[in-house]
Amino acid sequence: MVVKHHLVGYENFLDFFKTFDTKNKLVYVYFTGTKGPSGDSWCPDCNSAWPVVANELSTLPEDCHFVVVEVGDRETWKDQNCPFRKDPKTRLLVVPTLKRWNEPQKLEGEQCENADLVNMLFTLTDDD
Repeated sequence: MVVKHHLVGYENFLDFFKTFDTKNKLVYVYFTGTKGPSGDSWCPDCNSAWPVVANELSTLPEDCHFVVVEVGDRETWKDQNCPFRKDPKTRLLVVPTLKRWNEPQKLEGEQCENADLVNMLFTLTDDD
């Protein structure tokens, strides 16, 4: 079974990856706008992409880690000094972003709504 993690905010993101050993682990990170009380994100693209990404999780290897990171409310995200934009490990331009951790492969924005692209990212091997 895929191991799932859910983080809210930059500080929790930093703390998690300071202690989480990613060596020899396949890790995917999905960055999304923070959800409100209704369970939906303020980000319409994130709301459209999540069902597609969630549906494709079954294609991941059982020992894979999948980390959902909520980047903050709309105001936090829109600030050009948002730490998720500035951090050299993330350098986010848009949400949603689905990224293979410590690798260059990623999907951004509407690409995350395309099941074929999500599946392709999830099924890449180190030989590809």
